[in-house]
Amino acid sequence: MTARRIVVVGNGIAGLTACDSLRAAGFDGQLTVVGAERHSPYSRPALSKALLHGGDGLTAHELPAPTHGADELLGISATGLDAGARRVTLDGGESLPYDGLVIASGSRARRLAGSADHGSAEARDGGELTLRTLEDAVRLKALVAGRASVIVVGGGPLGMEVASGCLHSGCDVTLVTDGEPLVRQLGSYLSGIFTAAARANGLRIVNGSKARLIRSGTTPQVALADGTVLEADLLVSAVGDEPNIEWLAGSGLLTNGALRVDSRGRVRPDIVAAGDVAFFPTQRGLGRVPLWTSAIDQAKAAAVGLLLGDEAPPLEFQPYFWTEAFGLSLKAVGFTPVEGAPHLREQGTGTDSSLLRWEHADGSGTAAAINYRIPIPRLRRLANTGQQVARAAEPVTA
Repeated sequence: MTARRIVVVGNGIAGLTACDSLRAAGFDGQLTVVGAERHSPYSRPALSKALLHGGDGLTAHELPAPTHGADELLGISATGLDAGARRVTLDGGESLPYDGLVIASGSRARRLAGSADHGSAEARDGGELTLRTLEDAVRLKALVAGRASVIVVGGGPLGMEVASGCLHSGCDVTLVTDGEPLVRQLGSYLSGIFTAAARANGLRIVNGSKARLIRSGTTPQVALADGTVLEADLLVSAVGDEPNIEWLAGSGLLTNGALRVDSRGRVRPDIVAAGDVAFFPTQRGLGRVPLWTSAIDQAKAAAVGLLLGDEAPPLEFQPYFWTEAFGLSLKAVGFTPVEGAPHLREQGTGTDSSLLRWEHADGSGTAAAINYRIPIPRLRRLANTGQQVARAAEPVTA
């Protein structure tokens, strides 16, 4: 594709990576980034990991300054797209023309109060907090510093990391989850390890399917399916995310309400998409994989796909996931959840340190390192081939 003007909607890691990859592939034309947040790109995973566990400094999220030389329109949202005219409409009413478009508008936190209340004063006054943006993290960090009682709704990675950070700050924490924490994401074996560590650190876990928010003045309450009502000083919901696709309504790009791309990130020849907003093909079918490294891998493929079309290499996706909570650090390469016990287990130098591998029916594998120091390329090699790796020199703690 011959393009002199490329617009990138989204200034998160997918948008940043797309810009860098376009430049690396030789694009020297006009590059414009539209970012709803006022900040330069930052590490979103750090908000629930190092930032909540750290001291007073708020630097764990910082990334190096961009070097792609794009015109950055920050604090501005895209509100519409005319794909035929090749123009992106902005929230001020103006529009940007383009030859090529990268959609990297990401996702937002889902709320117990419903998406209609997202970011509204009513949702905030009702006491429901989420952790998605830098502002969310700064606010939550300040609130938990007072050692408040906290209810965290959601037993996925984000919910567990938030619960761990709140406990670290001295809060009394209750986790409300539908089933065992992390079991849907990781499987019962790894879930059991993290759940045991969480309880040992003082986390109270309540099985509360269909939890709903009750507002009672400024004190948040959560009602469970069995009628139990829980109350705390703070409520943090970590119940998933929703892709930011509303601005694409009427564009003709959505299929059954989803933004779907091919193996090169293309929606159509002049439009690509990457990151949390996109459904893309994997070995396990078409899906949205809202992981940090997934966004990076997708954006690299999409940038080259926009410039080279069919000549661009297809994305060969292999998930990489990590989490840190309750004194445990987990790195996993390969598809999860995993079923049953691992086929390979190597003990590290500490009692909580181990290297694990699962074999899947399709011949692929998943490798996981718990408090085990191992370079990611070697972990990938273990996942792909089952090749044994040298024992780590020392354990890693979260």
